[in-house]
Amino acid sequence: MGTTASAAPQPAAPPLESIHGDEMADSRRSLSINSFQTVNIHSSKAKSIITNKVAPVVITYNCRQEFQIHDDLLKTNYKVGRISDTMPEHYLVQGTYFMVQDVYSKADVLNTMGTHGAPNFRQAKGQYPLFGMGQPSLNGFKQVLQRLQSQGHEEVLFFCVREEPVVFLRCENDFLPYTPRRKENLHENLHGLKKDVRVESLELTIRKELHDFAKLNENVYYVYSDIEHFKDEPQHITITCEEDIHVTEEVYKRPIFTLPSNRYYRLPLPVEGAPLEEDFDAFVTVLRECPSLLFTRDTSRALPALVFSCQVGVGRTNLAMILGTLVMFQLKGRPDESKTEESADSLRPHFQVIQSLISRLPNGQQVIEEVDRAISLCSEMHNIKEAIYDNKKRLEAVGEDYQIQGSGTKEYFLNRTLQSLERYFYLIAFNAYLHQQYPMGFASSFSQWMCAHPWIYRLLARMNLSELSAPADLVTKGARVLVADEYLAPDVLSTVKEMKVANFRRVPKMPVYGMAQPTSEATGAVLTYLADEKRKHTHMLWVNVQEELVLEGNGQVFTPREPCCLDQNIPMQTSDPQVIEKLETAVKEDILKSQKWLEVTLEQEKQMKMFKTCLTVQEIFNQHKSVYEGLVYQRIPLPDCCAPWEEGFPDFGDDEIVSVPDAKYTKGEFEVVMQLVRLLPDGHRMKREVDMALDAVSETMTPMHYHLREIIISTYRQIKTGKTEKEMQCSLLKSLQFLERYMYLILFNTYLHLEKKDSWQRSFSQWMYQVATSAGVYSILDQLGFSEFENPKDTPLSRLRSRWQQQSNQPLSFRGEFL
Repeated sequence: MGTTASAAPQPAAPPLESIHGDEMADSRRSLSINSFQTVNIHSSKAKSIITNKVAPVVITYNCRQEFQIHDDLLKTNYKVGRISDTMPEHYLVQGTYFMVQDVYSKADVLNTMGTHGAPNFRQAKGQYPLFGMGQPSLNGFKQVLQRLQSQGHEEVLFFCVREEPVVFLRCENDFLPYTPRRKENLHENLHGLKKDVRVESLELTIRKELHDFAKLNENVYYVYSDIEHFKDEPQHITITCEEDIHVTEEVYKRPIFTLPSNRYYRLPLPVEGAPLEEDFDAFVTVLRECPSLLFTRDTSRALPALVFSCQVGVGRTNLAMILGTLVMFQLKGRPDESKTEESADSLRPHFQVIQSLISRLPNGQQVIEEVDRAISLCSEMHNIKEAIYDNKKRLEAVGEDYQIQGSGTKEYFLNRTLQSLERYFYLIAFNAYLHQQYPMGFASSFSQWMCAHPWIYRLLARMNLSELSAPADLVTKGARVLVADEYLAPDVLSTVKEMKVANFRRVPKMPVYGMAQPTSEATGAVLTYLADEKRKHTHMLWVNVQEELVLEGNGQVFTPREPCCLDQNIPMQTSDPQVIEKLETAVKEDILKSQKWLEVTLEQEKQMKMFKTCLTVQEIFNQHKSVYEGLVYQRIPLPDCCAPWEEGFPDFGDDEIVSVPDAKYTKGEFEVVMQLVRLLPDGHRMKREVDMALDAVSETMTPMHYHLREIIISTYRQIKTGKTEKEMQCSLLKSLQFLERYMYLILFNTYLHLEKKDSWQRSFSQWMYQVATSAGVYSILDQLGFSEFENPKDTPLSRLRSRWQQQSNQPLSFRGEFL
């Protein structure tokens, strides 16, 4: 008869936030917090239980074993689940995940598991000591180690580039790798762990859980190997102690303990897209700390072998091998090109963003040629450049949009194209960094180098230029609709009746005016008003800051929009007004040529209209220039709510007004703003003048409108009212964009003061890249956030890369070509 020990339950320990997701449909609480929990102890072991104030004590029959059943084991609120109704129910890792064998036999394309000890084991071409492989078992890794030793490699650096947790379970005389996976997709590992969660710590947590689960089930836990057919699944694994479970560090470090010249590193890389700057920094740290990989190395000794490993040895391993190859180029030079095969993609034209990148990098052509050569040398399993063109081809071939992996087909392949292109983009940037910093012993980290070259982030945010090639007939074919300006910009100032244009106003005591987009009639009315006997303006500079396409049809102003997103503008991804005006002309000509009845959205309703007249904004002002000779028209496209790009700035009583409570923040005195103010010459004055301008402009608006400083804090406070994570992230992004816009105004004012002596011969963008960069302005912008309320490092949006990319990541249909 077995003996049962019971104890009162306590609340469960909180789950690890980094990997917890939605509960599985058939998961349930295995041990209710309202009932007692029990642990069965095998009858052959237990003789008696002696209770005390600490925990029950179990003494076995032979009196040689004594152990306590601790409360943390008995009272943890574990969950159970099953793959299907025909399979047994068992405990789930972190209450959600099943443990699945890491690598299946079909993944070993090169068939090297038996001969080399790891799947897809290979060496890069070019005779460099660079190797890649999939995940080996413990014995498999020992076999890899022996093979490298037999080839004469005295120094070996092993890199595990996996970001997901892996544990190794005892199976006969070996330890096999297993990973936690969701029931919804048993083929996919966990990715995108939070920054503050170390994967090594997570592996230790999982090991502790698996050991506890086995204790609760007579030293047995269930795992899965055949997730295709589930034959003989799940399998039973015996776990009697934590030593029956290894973590990744133990598998790699223990076999090389007696080999001090061999070292192991965990270098997590993303499955898709480019690594983060800190990932590159971690790799550079290894280079900096390894004497045999520096320029000052002993050249009489052989270079160390670099071995990279991910799950199956393809995507992330391939990326890491390319990084290693670029390092070898610095140390040994490129191999003779005649001895290596040229890839088919070498003859393809570069994407526009890549052309722009290499044109601005020192020795850009050499840098990209080295990257292309490195990709070719490491292409046995995967070719990064071919992946870009393959995804581009699939994207542009999509006709009828349908769902794939939870998103539209076009969106899916667009993301794949952008991710593969981003990876290639960063390889080029990193190689340029190596050229500059390797000879200097890496005086700057890659993160610091990127902040010193902020224009690279601007290029990165403009990878998708497809809108510039969108067909001109999208409106006439019904793919897009024309939305009237009256729908987009209500006349809250009630000026249409008098001035023919919405929201016409003047900044007090200044000849500065603002309004909505005017029609030809309204433009004439405004010009007449400005040139009358009272105002007598003979020279007028009219600046159109609208970024998206604008047309006047039948005397009304319209903007093309996606039918599903009438309130969302279509960013053009260019600051060149001539490009935008050329696109407007093409759409206008197609509308007039088609003579179709088109659906338009007005203020209160939708109608069908046929346009007898259609004008671009440029054409409207051309009509009036003959009457008003002093009229100068310019178009400077500005984004909707974020700071203008550096190229978007035009060339050419001190008390502040505070209109809402919480004066510190409505004055713009955020910590990051004051950090900038302290950096700038006469910074407090620069900020004060911007604030006076904002306050002067705010007087022209209704009390219902906030000005920029007020919008920053009010938008940030909307985060708390967000109902979904998406809504909260959207509010955070907008608040950061408004904050950045405010800081750019302060920077622009500083530029105006400092460059006045030279009559502003240097443009604002040149000043930002040549002066502000070296002063550390972009380092501040790369840590943008509301440090008064939270740690900016907790969100990727604080970084230039993520924040600027979000400006172009609009959830709209893909309409053109990927240029």
